[in-house]
Amino acid sequence: MSEPLETTLTYYGISPWEIEVVYGYLNSHFTVIQNEIEPNDEDFVSVLEMDFPLAFNEAFFQWFEFKRWEKIKAIFKEMKRRRGSGNALKIKINFAGYPKIAFIIDTVERQWFDNAMEKIDFVLELLPYHLDPQKLPNEITEIIYKFDAKSIRWRLNTALAEKKKFTFRGDSWKEIT
Repeated sequence: MSEPLETTLTYYGISPWEIEVVYGYLNSHFTVIQNEIEPNDEDFVSVLEMDFPLAFNEAFFQWFEFKRWEKIKAIFKEMKRRRGSGNALKIKINFAGYPKIAFIIDTVERQWFDNAMEKIDFVLELLPYHLDPQKLPNEITEIIYKFDAKSIRWRLNTALAEKKKFTFRGDSWKEIT
């Protein structure tokens, strides 16, 4: 029998009840490692980072089960509701794979936070276009998406290579020095 996959929850400012609920949704598919840390982002009261050891693709959602994913999204939206507007909650969801895919949800308004949570799954349809090797800088190991409240959609934000960092502006990647 193979070892269960491990997922990690790294957080601060999250209530024991909230962590227990997230843990419950993950525990049937993963061994869950919890790391409560000291606050490290002065802009946010609560931060939760979740690492999935699987790639962000259709197979993940079929394996993890769409219903369970919807419950995860619902608890994140409830966490935001409980904290109100402002920079109260930041969530980062990391997926393994090549390249790694990460989503950062840190919108101020609850409406846009909820909208961001609902639209994560739709990025799947854009991945073949976004990950086209003709359009990406060379040797990218991680792509980071951020939700853009102005356009109400997920946008490519940052790409990381071994010793380089790129930002997506307009319709192209620019190296950050």
